[in-house]
Amino acid sequence: MQRAILILPEFKNGHLIEELRKKFDPLYGLVPPHITLVFPFESGIRTSTLERHIRTALLGAGSFPIQLKGITATPDKYLFLNIKKGNDNIIELHDRLYSGILREFMSRRNHYAPHLSVGRYRDEAGLQAALDDTESFEACFDAVVTNVVSEIIGDNGDSASELIVSLS
Repeated sequence: MQRAILILPEFKNGHLIEELRKKFDPLYGLVPPHITLVFPFESGIRTSTLERHIRTALLGAGSFPIQLKGITATPDKYLFLNIKKGNDNIIELHDRLYSGILREFMSRRNHYAPHLSVGRYRDEAGLQAALDDTESFEACFDAVVTNVVSEIIGDNGDSASELIVSLS
């Protein structure tokens, strides 16, 4: 089964993120707005074993505030809502989770840059149009991260929560 480990932040003005995603993100309606900690991986690890690993890896990690603001694009044509506060905390969770039984799934080809994806394009023209459309998007999003979620990814790209682990 394919899984990912995520932060599912709850923003008071989260509807603004969903409006962006509806326009630009092919995963809109399949996956909620999220910050990926462990990218999708194929594994037969038992849920109880994964939960034990997550709890151990995150032992002592407490809740923390995040703030997101500003839309940028990546070379591989994603639109990101950027993390302005809480970036170091998110990187620490990412690094802790990619230990032990999940170490083999970490890719060293890409630098981890915490973000919330709001769009993806196949062509440069579509990406540029989306950047032009979001040029004046100045909304700021604040939340407190209190847990991480392991999700199971379905064949059509949808996801379902497998387990939730609270940060102490």
